[in-house]
Amino acid sequence: MSVDPRSPVLVGAGQFVQRPENLEEALEPVAMMAEAVAAAAADSGAEAIAGRSDLVAVVKGAWRYADPGRLIAERFGASEARTAITGDGGNTPQSVINRLAARIAAGQLDVAVLVGAEGIWSRRRMRAAGVERAVTQQPADARPDEVIGSEIPMSSENERARGFELPVHFYPTFESAVRHDRGETIEEHRVRISQLWARFNAVAVANPYAWYRKPMTAEEIRTPSPDNRMVGFPYTKAMNSNWDLDQAAAVILCSAGAAEAAGVPRDRWVFLHAGADAHDTLLVSNRWSLGRSPAIRAAGGRVLELAGVGADDLAHVDLYSCFPSAVQVAAAEIGLAEDRQLTVTGGLTFAGGPLNNYVTHSVATMAGVLRSDPGSVGLVTANGGYLTKHAMGVYSTEPPPAGYRWDDVQPQVDAEPTRESVDEHEGAVEIEAYTVMHGREGPEKALVACLLPDGRRAWGNTTDADTMVAMTKDEFIGRPAQLAASGEVRVG
Repeated sequence: MSVDPRSPVLVGAGQFVQRPENLEEALEPVAMMAEAVAAAAADSGAEAIAGRSDLVAVVKGAWRYADPGRLIAERFGASEARTAITGDGGNTPQSVINRLAARIAAGQLDVAVLVGAEGIWSRRRMRAAGVERAVTQQPADARPDEVIGSEIPMSSENERARGFELPVHFYPTFESAVRHDRGETIEEHRVRISQLWARFNAVAVANPYAWYRKPMTAEEIRTPSPDNRMVGFPYTKAMNSNWDLDQAAAVILCSAGAAEAAGVPRDRWVFLHAGADAHDTLLVSNRWSLGRSPAIRAAGGRVLELAGVGADDLAHVDLYSCFPSAVQVAAAEIGLAEDRQLTVTGGLTFAGGPLNNYVTHSVATMAGVLRSDPGSVGLVTANGGYLTKHAMGVYSTEPPPAGYRWDDVQPQVDAEPTRESVDEHEGAVEIEAYTVMHGREGPEKALVACLLPDGRRAWGNTTDADTMVAMTKDEFIGRPAQLAASGEVRVG
């Protein structure tokens, strides 16, 4: 099959991980990015391609560089390249790849680099040890040429006031809704999700770029212990995303014509077939169901349609895996069997969850997997916020028959039913979903989503010790309760 010279292809993928015994040897994040880009350039078989970049885009991280893309561009001899930095969100890498692929297909770009890095592990330990790390400085007026993506609020003042402030609060609450929807007992559910996570762990053990490669059984994953304490029931530490790491990843994208001109061997090409983006209601308060995602359903269905494949045609999949609920919801909405392998990296618990940059790692890993299985098709999904922002990408070593295609399916998602919420309510409610947050000494606070008799949603919590313990043993979803104006939930 002849290849359109404007077809977007991924030609290089690089990853870097460090955990030096001597903390003074730890590289700063921008140096880690450079290592990843160098690895991606070498992976392409035409190392000079990094110097041909028209754009260097950097995934926003927990560092303070004003324009890290400029530092990377200059290091690789691409001083004329434009630079960009992204907004926040785990959806960001795939969403940016979707945009870059569209620009390449439209003739607006020839070669682009996407890179990100986090040095949280070394930074925390260097501070604790009193070790200073030299950090590259830039002029006070340094700014990237563009910002890709925008910052949007994803939680309300009321949600935060009632205790729903972070992913560790929302995702286990979603998990309880998934459990209830499936009609499982608490124990059946804990066993099943621990088995799911054990399969992710097995992939991470074999992944040389994974942060945590120690084998864990399903029983070890679900059983609280001094090294694996309960966090937000039913999640132990081993079911939470892990950001305490030093990792970097980069991919190099270009047009097929640019790949040929740079001398990239054909066996390094991975074609971008299709992309799709969408978001669920920005506030969790307004979602009709806490165990479903209309945006994943719409974007997942559309990206497969654009690529001309079905869910059963996907040989390789990497579902965004910050917490088990995210994987289960995505698998259900896309139509993927849960007992198949749903990760190529090992997921954000074991492979590592470097804030916004995990999906750069999953795309880089997927590229290698597809090259080892020529002609197969792979799907990468990305998720930002609280099952909020979603991006999908379909890849293969074979070119797309209809060329690269992308769609924003937001109008379809916006047509889905939503739910009103109230900031305050005093009176009867029904428990819709919940989690019990734990400290090192045990349960500290139960966070509860409630439904009013008229179907509106309210948020509440309780610190009653007997109630919190009972919630971890018996199903409380569907039970009647009383919600006080203060937000306190009283059951029974």
